[in-house]
Parts: sequence; structure tokens; C-alpha cells
Amino acid sequence: MTVRSPRRQLRRAVAALDDAYGRPALSPRYPPVDELVFTVLSQNTADVNTERTFAALKARFPDWSAARDASAEEIEETIALGGLAHTKAPRIKRILAAISAPGGAPDLGVLGEMTDAEAQDYLVRLPGVGPKTAACVLLFSLGRPMMPVDTHVLRLARRLGIIDAKTTADQAHPLLTELAGADDPAQVYAAHVDLVRHGRRVCHARRPACGECPLAGFCPSAGLA
Repeated sequence: MTVRSPRRQLRRAVAALDDAYGRPALSPRYPPVDELVFTVLSQNTADVNTERTFAALKARFPDWSAARDASAEEIEETIALGGLAHTKAPRIKRILAAISAPGGAPDLGVLGEMTDAEAQDYLVRLPGVGPKTAACVLLFSLGRPMMPVDTHVLRLARRLGIIDAKTTADQAHPLLTELAGADDPAQVYAAHVDLVRHGRRVCHARRPACGECPLAGFCPSAGLA
């Protein structure tokens, strides 16, 4: 099977998945600080538990300054349902402190003055924030064309021949952002959501359902994974 150029292969996959699942529409989810905390909570956690722990955190603390000033133990107790609370609680405290000006509240308004690359660099310098978390804040909160690469996105991009099998998640972030459309936030968002949905429903890490896959006709890994 001849694999098209990576850009065309990704565009073809997104079009097919849009047809299969419906075109996802980009709209802001949370303000930037909320999105950053939410994304930290989501790490290695099911979506439903992320929603619950985020709601619990917002209910317990009146604002992010209060959460920043609370003990790590208080935060850990509040987010225990989501798992890895012992790691996430101090991480959230450190992040909230890092984005607070002296005497001020946690704030990410500075991102609005930065280019996409500058904003990404700023975020990944925060304690415990990697490329995926930074991309989630920029895409989901600010509508910036930055591709979050989770395990599903990475797996599908490799299987479709869009990136090399040895490409790491960190390497894939700028590659897939450029291939999806670095000047088109809606297309980057659609690519991310489509690949995640398809990875969860059909293209599983083990025993992918290639017989049910709308991409099988042009996927070089169909029937081989």
C-alpha cells in the first residue's frame, strides 16, 4: 500500500473521521488557569473522575489564590478520587504559585501577549507542565493551533504512517501541529478530537477493530497491528 504524504494522509484521516463521528467544533472550555489545573488533574485519570475532582476543587476553594495558599494535604484530600493525588496536589500548588505575581492571584493573561511558540515555551517552563498540558491550555482555552498528543493521537499517527514509528510524543507535538494546520485552530482541534475518539472506539492499542475502521482502506497498518 502506498502511503500519501504525511500532510495529505492526516487530512484524509480527519475527513474520514469527521464523516464517521461528526465534525468537532472548537469552542473555549475553561479560562486558562482553570484549563491548566483541569489538564493536570486529567493526567492518567478517566474523564469522569477528572470532571468530579475538578468540581470538588472548585467547590472547596473560592478561588485559585485560596487553593495556592492551602496545604498540599488539603488539595490532596479534595482530589483523591482522581488518583495520583499525592503527586498532583503539590504540583498544582507549585504551578499556581509560579503564575502568581507578588501579592497577586494566579493568572495567565500574559499568554495573550505572546506568539504561539512563546506561549508554549512559557507554559512548559512551569513546574510539572509538559508539551501536552501546554498544548491543551493553548488549544482548548485560547483557540491556538497547538496539537495535544496523547497516547491515542500518537498511536494513530504512527499506524497511519503520518509520523515515524520511533517518533516520541514530545517530538510529535510540533510535527503534528504543522501537519494538521498550524494556521488553522479548527483543523488542529478536529484532528486531535477525531484521533482521540477513534483511538478509544476502534483503533485500540491491543486488538484494533480494523474490520470496523473507516480508515482501513488507506491505513498501512490495517490488519497488522
